[in-house]
Amino acid sequence: MLTQIKTALMTNRDTLLQDAVGAAALVVILLGALHLPGLV
Repeated sequence: MLTQIKTALMTNRDTLLQDAVGAAALVVILLGALHLPGLV
């Protein structure tokens, strides 16, 4: 099982990086949306 995980990480490194950047962007958008009511 550990070998399969390592193989998946090595073969999909670019996709995982894009997914991580996308997830970080979603978190930033969510936090920004949650702070909007306090600005008005």
